[in-house]
Amino acid sequence: MPTKLQRLSTKFLKWRYKNISNKTFTHIMSVLVGLLAGLASVTLKNIVYFIEVSLEQGILISSNSLYFILPIIGLTLVYLYVKYIHKEQLQHAVSSILFSLSKKKGIIKPKHIYTQLIAAPLTIGFGGSTGLLGPAVASGAAISSNIGRFFHINAKTRSLLIACASAGAIASIFQSPIAAIVFAVEVFSLDFTMLSMLPLLLASISGVLTSYFFLGNEVLFNFTLSENFEVKDTFFYIILGIGTAFASIYFTRMYFGIQKLFSRLKTPKYKLLVGGASIGVMLYFIPPLYGEGFSFINDLLHGNHIKALGKTPFDSYITNIWVVIALLFGITIFKAVAMTTTLAAGGAGGIFIPTMVMGSALGNVMAKVINHSGIGFSVSESNFTLIGMAGLIAGVLHAPLTAIFLIAEITGGYELFVPLMITSSISYLITRNAIDYTIYTKELARSGSLLTHNKDQSVLTLMKLDDVIETNFKTVYPDMTLGEMLHKSVAKSTRNIFPVVDKNKALVGIVLLDDIREFMFDTSLYENTKVETFMHNAPEHIFYEKDSMQVVMKKFQHSGAWNLPVIKKGQYIGFVSKSKLLTAYRRELINFTG
Repeated sequence: MPTKLQRLSTKFLKWRYKNISNKTFTHIMSVLVGLLAGLASVTLKNIVYFIEVSLEQGILISSNSLYFILPIIGLTLVYLYVKYIHKEQLQHAVSSILFSLSKKKGIIKPKHIYTQLIAAPLTIGFGGSTGLLGPAVASGAAISSNIGRFFHINAKTRSLLIACASAGAIASIFQSPIAAIVFAVEVFSLDFTMLSMLPLLLASISGVLTSYFFLGNEVLFNFTLSENFEVKDTFFYIILGIGTAFASIYFTRMYFGIQKLFSRLKTPKYKLLVGGASIGVMLYFIPPLYGEGFSFINDLLHGNHIKALGKTPFDSYITNIWVVIALLFGITIFKAVAMTTTLAAGGAGGIFIPTMVMGSALGNVMAKVINHSGIGFSVSESNFTLIGMAGLIAGVLHAPLTAIFLIAEITGGYELFVPLMITSSISYLITRNAIDYTIYTKELARSGSLLTHNKDQSVLTLMKLDDVIETNFKTVYPDMTLGEMLHKSVAKSTRNIFPVVDKNKALVGIVLLDDIREFMFDTSLYENTKVETFMHNAPEHIFYEKDSMQVVMKKFQHSGAWNLPVIKKGQYIGFVSKSKLLTAYRRELINFTG
């Protein structure tokens, strides 16, 4: 029998369908998921802050010699939680959301709501060099998905609400509602129309209001722009764009390189120990790698590079500006290493904020080199720090508009809009030509699970091979006689193609009705002519485990066939017909664009 809650839910849904239009209800839901995603972001911030303050006041932090063991402790706690409670391997936050949108109709398990609220703070609070944005977006997306399921919202609207949750989370963390909307459009490949813009706007505003309600006027970057853009600096911003592009390529390749290296370690315990020890050593020599790194960025923006660098083994040389430049460049190099090592070792977190840290260090390094190289030029170090962040975001995430609007909103104005556009566009164009896909999308693209702004490709991604496989074909065997084939298969089939399989159900060929038509009435051939006489190879094969719908469509296009066999685990399971594939494509296209 249905519970009282289920009965109330049913009554509410009936009332809603009668009194509230789908459009209005979507707007109401966008406000709700924006608020809840903002609340998840605020919760993550406060948990991390609590852990960091507790450790700073505790015995461990007071002893520098024990500083390096903190990442191992944090990763161990995450490992225990994942093994005994979560019981699934942690996935990259944004990539897992993109996969759920393309292959699971936006359905995300409820446990992902609280998993990120536990695993990410343990990772970052104990020194893991990742960011909170990814976990905040993942938690908000899980909240949105499950609210959508509860209210029986269709898959297309549920996907829009997941994007709304990401906008709410970003707006709450950075207090930058416009950048939050742009991020959702660029990363989740939404069509920027009124249908999507208004829900995103409502969710973004809700996220910002949640942040203001719980945190007041507290902002991540307590910085006021004091130096405007000067035309004479244009050349240096172009050079910064090129520099951030190469840094973005390095960041991305380092990520996949370290992930591949850790994949060779046999067990999670080995990954934990190797990763935790490596992070600890890096933190000992480069303390700013600890945690997210917002304080590091703020110190650079205020011109306090000594405070930004913290206490290092090189303090006796810190008065030399070139030592400072070398240390800051070291942060540029090792932030990517520390972040990827944290994730590969089993930690949780995102890449967005580490990207900003790396960009801020690179921009500051370039400004210091210009100012102290004796070439007669002087540039604003704070401006280069900000624009360096934009360059890395544009390059690493392939999100130039997000980079531009985020930094513009952080600075409280658009005085740096021109250099932001120069550096971000150059970084994006170079990186996009060098690397087709981002950290978020590479594995999804490889498996054919990536939604893009290309409608044709997105529709194919949303389609499922299972929906177009037909199994009502009569199989025959190579040693079967022509007479047996005619009586047992041809006479009982409505199809004109017959798959030939062996005793293990492996496909060895096909026979078309046209292949045997001229022999069908020659009874003298019935007993002494085998099926293998008429069979031939299929023009192409569809492999269930590895062929995406894009690949399937290309195989039909290149082969010119009307039917292609599907192979799963080495066995024949059915055919896909071109007519059914095109019908399914048209239906999905209507659903996608309607």
